[in-house]
Amino acid sequence: MMGPRLAALGLGVLADLLLGDPLGGFHIVVWMGKVISGCEKRLRPLFRGTPRGELAGGALTVLLVCALSFGASLGAVWLGWRLHWLLGLGVESFLCWQCLAARCLREESMAVYYALKRDGLPAARAAVGRIVGRDTESLDEAGVARACVETVAENCCDGVIAPLLFLALGGAPLGTLYKAVNTMDSMLGYKNQRYLYFGRPAAKLDDLANLLPARLGGLLMIGGAALCGQDGRGAWRVFRRDRYAHASPNSGHCEAACAGALGVRLGGPSVYFGQVVDKPYIGDGQRPVEGEDIRRANRLALASAALCFGLILLGKGALALC
Repeated sequence: MMGPRLAALGLGVLADLLLGDPLGGFHIVVWMGKVISGCEKRLRPLFRGTPRGELAGGALTVLLVCALSFGASLGAVWLGWRLHWLLGLGVESFLCWQCLAARCLREESMAVYYALKRDGLPAARAAVGRIVGRDTESLDEAGVARACVETVAENCCDGVIAPLLFLALGGAPLGTLYKAVNTMDSMLGYKNQRYLYFGRPAAKLDDLANLLPARLGGLLMIGGAALCGQDGRGAWRVFRRDRYAHASPNSGHCEAACAGALGVRLGGPSVYFGQVVDKPYIGDGQRPVEGEDIRRANRLALASAALCFGLILLGKGALALC
């Protein structure tokens, strides 16, 4: 029999697939962003002046945001289950839904695909600029498609596979904690003058949180490639060879599996804040990246996420029988 918390996870997955992100600002990531911005605004003046001071301010920001996110989620879930099992199921399902971003990732990336197909390169550059951190003004069609495919591969782990794993391990409170860590990294984890020291604690904690999910995500993408008729052998070969060919200790795993599954080459030079960053190439580049690869990458991401959820169900079922 499915436990109540596994049922909540299943309902959260279903809500994410059917509804995507809630409209307006009613999302935990929006509120996390406000807390992160508030902490930065208030703590920066207190720790400004030295690298050590900025590291301390960044570490305190991480501590406060994690404590508030985990504590609020734990309190809401505990109170819900305590008052009535239906209320507990509703609260936990809602928070599980908020931690997942499968539909949002597909919608945002497919907006780039349709812009390439129908609206032209300027519209595609604007669309991909909403989901990537690099400068997009000089990208050609292949560059737009490549940036979008890389984002789908990376965010399949950050937005779907990793949250699923944390939700399965510790319910909505642990999933919410992961979401807070990931949100802090996306807001503070830049290697520029402003965040080199203040954002480092957030970036390092995100690296630690994604250490296992990124590697499992790469393996799940290899399985997903086989499930959806893509090149599973190529995914395995490129994953083994190129997964560490990335500045991030985690991002290369899913990107390598995706590049191998699609038979394309990802990575390479990109422009961030007006400066060229010469990133290593990932994959063999059997053909240029094209707009259709965005659709193929989404199919791969969905198959990988489905495989992840299926394995969670099997694992929970096996534990229930023990």
